[in-house]
Amino acid sequence: MAGGAAHPGAELLAFERFLDSSLQPLVYGYGRGSLRELRAREFGRLAGTVYLDHAGTTLFPQSQITSFMKDLMENVYGNPHSQNISSKLTHDTVEQVRFRILAHFRTSPEDYTVIFTSGSTAALKLVAEAFPWVSPGPEGSGSCFCYLTDSHTSVVGMRKVTAARDVTCIPVRPEDMWSAERQDAAAARDPAGQPPHLFCYPAQSNFSGTRYPLSWIGEVQSGRRRPASRPGQWFVLLDAAAFVGTSPLDLSVHQADFVPLSFYKIFGFPTGLGALLVKNRSAALLRKTYFGGGTAAAYLAGDDFYVPRESVAERFEDGTISFLDVIALKHGFDALERLTGGMESIRQHTFTLAQYTYAALSSLRYPNGAPVVQIYSDSEFSSPEVQGPVISFNVLDDHGNIVGYSQVDKMASLHNIHVRTGCFCNTGACQRHLGISDEMVKKHLQAGHVCGDDVDLIDGQTTGCVRISFGYMSTLEDAQAFLRFIIATRLHPSHGQPLPLATPGEAGAPPGDSEAQNAVPATWVRGSPSPQEDASPHSGVWNNSPTAFNAEDLCPPLLEATGPQQTTLEKAADVPDGDLRSHVVTNLYLYPIKSCAAFEVTRWPLGSQGLLYDRSWMVVNHNGICLSQKQEPRLCLIQPFIDLQRRIMVIKAQGMEPIEVPLEENSEQVRICQSKVCADRVNTYDCGEKISNWLSKFFGRPYHLIKQSSDFQRNAKKKYGKDQSARTTAALSLVNEAQYLLINRSSILELQQQLSTSRENGKELFPMNNLISRFRANIITNGTRAFEEEKWDEISVGSLRFQVLGPCHRCQMICIDQQTGQRNQDVFQKLSERRERKVEFGVYLMHTSLDLSSPCYLSVGSQVLPLLKENIEHHDIPATEKSQDAIS
Repeated sequence: MAGGAAHPGAELLAFERFLDSSLQPLVYGYGRGSLRELRAREFGRLAGTVYLDHAGTTLFPQSQITSFMKDLMENVYGNPHSQNISSKLTHDTVEQVRFRILAHFRTSPEDYTVIFTSGSTAALKLVAEAFPWVSPGPEGSGSCFCYLTDSHTSVVGMRKVTAARDVTCIPVRPEDMWSAERQDAAAARDPAGQPPHLFCYPAQSNFSGTRYPLSWIGEVQSGRRRPASRPGQWFVLLDAAAFVGTSPLDLSVHQADFVPLSFYKIFGFPTGLGALLVKNRSAALLRKTYFGGGTAAAYLAGDDFYVPRESVAERFEDGTISFLDVIALKHGFDALERLTGGMESIRQHTFTLAQYTYAALSSLRYPNGAPVVQIYSDSEFSSPEVQGPVISFNVLDDHGNIVGYSQVDKMASLHNIHVRTGCFCNTGACQRHLGISDEMVKKHLQAGHVCGDDVDLIDGQTTGCVRISFGYMSTLEDAQAFLRFIIATRLHPSHGQPLPLATPGEAGAPPGDSEAQNAVPATWVRGSPSPQEDASPHSGVWNNSPTAFNAEDLCPPLLEATGPQQTTLEKAADVPDGDLRSHVVTNLYLYPIKSCAAFEVTRWPLGSQGLLYDRSWMVVNHNGICLSQKQEPRLCLIQPFIDLQRRIMVIKAQGMEPIEVPLEENSEQVRICQSKVCADRVNTYDCGEKISNWLSKFFGRPYHLIKQSSDFQRNAKKKYGKDQSARTTAALSLVNEAQYLLINRSSILELQQQLSTSRENGKELFPMNNLISRFRANIITNGTRAFEEEKWDEISVGSLRFQVLGPCHRCQMICIDQQTGQRNQDVFQKLSERRERKVEFGVYLMHTSLDLSSPCYLSVGSQVLPLLKENIEHHDIPATEKSQDAIS
């Protein structure tokens, strides 16, 4: 369809046409200046990024941080529990911020108190522990805790506290609250002395963006609408965390008893700070057991004597509050009002973007008329009173089957679009909208799915969905970039064209220097003495394609080999199908630096963790965080070479002088540090300032090279082995999951045929070697059937035995051309279609019973003998193979 006319339902809805067709006036922007200018001035770090997870956290403007830092540099803020001048300044500033918070919610200290907490979750926990629950007894059934099933996990978790006090807990469906009959106010009143009950519900669903009626607050408190038929006095907790980020809340009208919130949802900074707004008449009921620093008027250390402070805030804020973060809120309020004019403007702006995106998504259709997405909502996005700026959905194929949210997330990342996936800590809403039964939730857990992971489909049933959400700095360009992404990946396949790189400042453009980001190195043809195409013979451009080496002869002059020659790879691939030796190792690769270029060898020694020096190093940022090509695609342009004779690694990159790094650490000079790989804490050492400067110069930002410490043992999380009593764990380098990764050329060939339906100038869009390099495997074989490797239980290569651990689940890194660093989503998308939406390719291996008392090698040309899962048959290993691959 690329290049042709788009069918109806595959076009982007024009914003002007959308505005003209709207039945109500819509507002975009803030009227006092260009939103584009605001983005450039305050959110320059978003250049090239489409951030659509404001329901997770919104982003802070630059001026807010600048103003806050200026405040800190010009003032001395002491501990507010002291009495000196700096402490008095802190105390007075904090009290002023409390007043500012109440004014923001249109109330005052006469009606509400601000209790600072670490976030809305801590505020909910405080209410659960301090509410005056009455246990059932002879005189009555006691208190009742009710919550809307469309509630955050932190609300549902309150039931554990109530259960410990034998309090009845009743989950209430939204349908039941909407349909509950309103009672006469006089008849609804209960006599005094009845037990207190608590009803919790969100002002806005964090799953779907549904905004529930704030009128429920007064109706429940007065007894006119009851979550459950229980006599007593009803109190209401309004979970406002998701609501207040994009909408005003008037507590003078809707006087909830308890209102928990987190400030990062409103300002983006500070994080780790929230509050519980407590109605003063309800605060007197709260009971507190523990008392911490600053909460006591007087107490005795040797006797059970304690008198709390009179102030509600001081009574419940145990210890020293995060006072500098509280002071930062003042600058957040200032920036928000200065940039937008207030929350009502934000509400109108964000709703306009959400309604437009909803209308555009809903109109997308496949050629057969099937919808492209399924949206989960209780409203038709008719007004901001009933719907927040949140859209939750699943992408469908043209047969109506759900495309896993993990795949959509990975594809979005290729376009630098940030979304949220899963159930968003709201299982109740997830079950309700997606039709997931209680039994299915338990079944999914047994299948290995836990909240927050990327297991998106189990037996064809989705476990979650995709959520996008808008914030006050979101733009029409953000919305349209997202819509174009959906259209491009579902309706307009690119047929092998690389993803366009937008200029800095445009949605989809990579951050940083455009010239450096868009530079594509020229390459030399293997065996050719001169560069290809436009590169000058004296440009210093070196061969960016992996070159095969023998472990015994790793000297740089080999790079200068000239003349066409049939490689070992090509010779090994000539074995006829069906022959006993039809499974042969055709290529061996190791990746000395994690996520950097491959180093191809023809024969290589094995270590306890896999191929010697495979993924022994990694590049980290200034915070020590491991980098991959997902964040830094140009890592593939860093090409390491191992010289075993000289005990060095030579690292090269275009435009850079080669640099050498020793293979082993110098124990006298080493600086030990810690980092993480796939949630595993690993001990490493920094390879020094020289290589750090080299990397920083190439990437244009501070990076370091670190190596796993030789005395550190990292083990795989799972144990393997058929005999339960003898199951072992594999020792790992800095790999993600396993010691080795194997792929089958027949599988690559089938994928290549799927991708080659479109050709350009008669040239294959995805040559075999290009595809092989994308999957970053260690061992390449020339099997007889596509994906037969997934049926193997073990393999033998000479005298070496390997257990097959399972398939490799692929991420968006396979979309990166390993020779250029350019992205193309076709490989990922086609593989997903071919594998029935399971993006798996290749199998993980671990060696079994490896004896390293004498050197062991893997070699290209070695026979691979697979043992099938269903009917394991041990093949005899030819003596010639034994001597070839297990050398002492």
